[in-house]
Amino acid sequence: MSTGFLAVDSGGSGVRVVLGTTGADGDGPRVLGRRASREPVRTGARGIDPGHLLGQLLPMARSLSDETGGTRLGTVVLGAAGLATLGDALRAELPGALARELGVRRVALVADAVTAYVGALGPRAGAVVAAGTGLIATGTDLDRWYRADGWGHLLGDCGGGAWIGRAGLEAALRAHDGRRDGSAPLLARAEERFGPVTGLPGQLYPRTDRPAVLASFAPEVAACAADDPVAADVLRAAARHMADSAAAVCPPGGEPSVAVTGGLLKLGASLVVPLEEELAKRLPHARRTAAEGDPLHGSVLIASDLATGSFTLPGDDGMLWVTTDPDG
Repeated sequence: MSTGFLAVDSGGSGVRVVLGTTGADGDGPRVLGRRASREPVRTGARGIDPGHLLGQLLPMARSLSDETGGTRLGTVVLGAAGLATLGDALRAELPGALARELGVRRVALVADAVTAYVGALGPRAGAVVAAGTGLIATGTDLDRWYRADGWGHLLGDCGGGAWIGRAGLEAALRAHDGRRDGSAPLLARAEERFGPVTGLPGQLYPRTDRPAVLASFAPEVAACAADDPVAADVLRAAARHMADSAAAVCPPGGEPSVAVTGGLLKLGASLVVPLEEELAKRLPHARRTAAEGDPLHGSVLIASDLATGSFTLPGDDGMLWVTTDPDG
């Protein structure tokens, strides 16, 4: 029976799990099996629901262990969306539950912004912008973690998909009203997607998935940008916001690495080109690099480093919390 690790990514699209072992002679982690659930973990008055998470995680862990010849788990790393503000119940209950149910003695609870960082850059100093429906920037100088934005679509997430979609719809409504800086092409696309724009408030305001609905219009903004200066200006403004967040968390000295990850990059050159220009302007000392992997890859790397005793990243009560004595 070998000793392995469980790496977990829990977010808005569900729960993904990898069972792995540490590689021999420094070869890196070896993935033995994967599982996934499309059911996002619930949140409630206590924050992220430990019972709902365990109800999904434990069957997947046991199934993977059985399939791989009874792999014994020594380390579990959980990367979770909302951990920094909604993770108190997880910190209180998860380590003990994993010790009882799986015999695990080392547990790391990690904010998804940190797993995105590690997946993109590994254990190096720098900054990562995670840009999808929302937007958050994370950085480290290897002494502490820094974060910028990630405040949600009502208070921030500036430059993210929901922000771009909302800005595009605002330009469409200006055109409908006859106000300055409106966009007739965006108005046409908004009515094609949502119907008459006079009905937009009723479609958007009551929705619990409003950020996703707003973000669904971001590709329409990108599609108009080549011929519509208003749409192009929206994407240039998004690029400036993204670069501002990166600059807020990037170490000021040395030659830190900077990466951008997330589905928003699929909007293409109309966003990526101005983003590269803004990053070069705001962070001339930083080295721009492509992201190596996603948040689940980051969980795998953290788990492997913890298992081998080579973990070097700084701890943080809200963003990266490790316990090796869950019964204490």
